[in-house]
Amino acid sequence: MKLDELDRAIIRALVEDARATYAEIGAQVGLSAPAVKRRVDRLIASGAITGFSARVEPSALGWTTEAYVELYCRGKTSPAEIGMAVSRHPEVVSACTVTGEADALLHIRATDVRHVERVIERLAAEPFVVRTKSSIVLSRLINGSLQNG
Repeated sequence: MKLDELDRAIIRALVEDARATYAEIGAQVGLSAPAVKRRVDRLIASGAITGFSARVEPSALGWTTEAYVELYCRGKTSPAEIGMAVSRHPEVVSACTVTGEADALLHIRATDVRHVERVIERLAAEPFVVRTKSSIVLSRLINGSLQNG
C-alpha cells in the first residue's frame, strides 16, 4: 500500500484525535469533508487503518500493576500460535516476538501482584510454554507513543 502525504496527514490527525470529524480533518489537511471520507474509506479498505479504539486510563479500570513476561516456548511454536493464545488473556496489552533466548515478550496490566501471578499461571499452562520469566514495573520513566510519525 502506497501512502501519499495527504494520507499520512489524515492518519496523523486520526491518531491525534480519532473522534475528529471529516470536516475538522479536512480543515487541517486542506481537503473537503467528502474527500477526507473517501480517503479514510480507502485507507481502511487497504488495511492501512486497521480500526478505531478508545484509549482508557488503566487506573480507571483498577489495573495499576504492570509486568513484562518473557515466554520460552517448546519446539517450533509459530508466532501465530503464540499470538492466538496470548490474545485470549485480556491483561496482555501487547505481545511481540523478540531476539535472544525468549520467544516472546508480553506486556501485562493487572490490578495487583496477585493478579499478575494468576495471569502468569494461565500463560504457563499453555501447552507450548516451557517457562516464563517476569519483571514487575516499579515506575514508568517514559510513556510515549507514535503520534507524529
